[in-house]
Amino acid sequence: MMRSLFSGVSGLQNHQTRMDVIGNNIANINTTGFKRNRVGFQDILYQQLQGAARPTEDLGGVNPKEVGLGMSIASIDTLHIQGSLQATNNPTDLAIVGNGFFILDDSGTQLFTRAGAFSVDSGGLMVNPANGMKVQGWMSRDIDGVSVMDVSSPISDLTIPVGGKDPAKATTMVQFACNLDKRIPELPENPTGAQIRDSTWSTTIDIFDSFGDKHILQVQFTRVPGTANSWNAAVNVDPQNATPTNTTIGFGAEAPAAGGPTTFVVNFSNNGTLLSAEDGAGNVSGGTGRVQMNAAFDVQTAAANEDGTPVRQEFVLNLGTVGGFVNSLTQYAESSSSKAVEQDGRTMGYLENFKIDQSGVITGIYTNGTTRTIGQVAMASFPNQGGLEKSGDNTFRVSNNSGLANIGPSGIAGKGKIVAGTLEMSNVDMADQFVDMIVTQRGFQANSKTIQTADQLLQELLTLKR
Repeated sequence: MMRSLFSGVSGLQNHQTRMDVIGNNIANINTTGFKRNRVGFQDILYQQLQGAARPTEDLGGVNPKEVGLGMSIASIDTLHIQGSLQATNNPTDLAIVGNGFFILDDSGTQLFTRAGAFSVDSGGLMVNPANGMKVQGWMSRDIDGVSVMDVSSPISDLTIPVGGKDPAKATTMVQFACNLDKRIPELPENPTGAQIRDSTWSTTIDIFDSFGDKHILQVQFTRVPGTANSWNAAVNVDPQNATPTNTTIGFGAEAPAAGGPTTFVVNFSNNGTLLSAEDGAGNVSGGTGRVQMNAAFDVQTAAANEDGTPVRQEFVLNLGTVGGFVNSLTQYAESSSSKAVEQDGRTMGYLENFKIDQSGVITGIYTNGTTRTIGQVAMASFPNQGGLEKSGDNTFRVSNNSGLANIGPSGIAGKGKIVAGTLEMSNVDMADQFVDMIVTQRGFQANSKTIQTADQLLQELLTLKR
């Protein structure tokens, strides 16, 4: 008799726990990155009234007779099912599609979350603005002006230096890819009666010194008289300046000093492709590979050297590849053009925007038109993510059954991809929770009836003797 009472009590208590879990799920139906819980029940110890008996020659076997003592909670599982994505268009809002967690630093303790509602604080740190926990990842390193990312190094706080500077860079290379018109124009006769058969093409591009100050590089091509495939090229930096910049050009390890050659000759094959180049000192380029010449000019805005001579800046003039036509000077029967001319210098710039791609790489966009890798958001995955412990604030922590965190970039070793400008919504299904609520309510009511009925039976026993 008493067993039924205690069985009913266990049913009431554990259905109440299940109702508590359902209530928590519904309360977090709009919580970013929330993962719902599920309660599982199991029966508990049995009182054996009669044990089992094996078959004999005369009788068959007998099954055991057991009376259960109620039920208990088998597990409260966290279901790490993908939640729907909600677009926010906020560049620091991140969502994960697939497995994995963002890593947060809480005063030296690593916590993990699927809620990527991040922002940048006044110090440039990428944080969870609700609690100040710092987002973890890798910061890039600048090696010879190139941003290098080392994802094998330990993770650290991510800093986005909004308003930070991108230093100026002097031009070290100028790439030519223009076409010089093969056709020789027919011009009116000169006073001597001979026709002028000549053509000239001039192209300019902005280059920069180490201060980020802009200069104009002019290269003027003139067909060598009496030839079909050769052009003279005159190089001049800032031709509009009243004081000459003493531009020089030539082959060799360094550009000629001031007063050296300022012109060179470029030769083409009958196929219209680059054949060779010859500087003013008579040096000729090789018959294969790239044709590159060294140029230099006086930087008039810089302080003079100790010996009083002007500071000279050198750069490489890349004419292209012998026999090539992509990113090379050519001579075809088409209008001359300066298309696809580029250089690698820049002015100083300020970080005005940034973007995060699906690999978690943070790329800064600067006012001088350059882009630079700032850092990369790290992700963690676990052998058993269901074994993580919830620690509030939309975070999880490592437990004895979750396994150690496998930290790395997104998209690698089973980790999902990052989608910027979106947030992962709660994976709570309202219809499922309401149905579960009805089932739990009925289970609670049924167990209460068990207690009521057992009480009535006890009452009948008490009334046997009047």
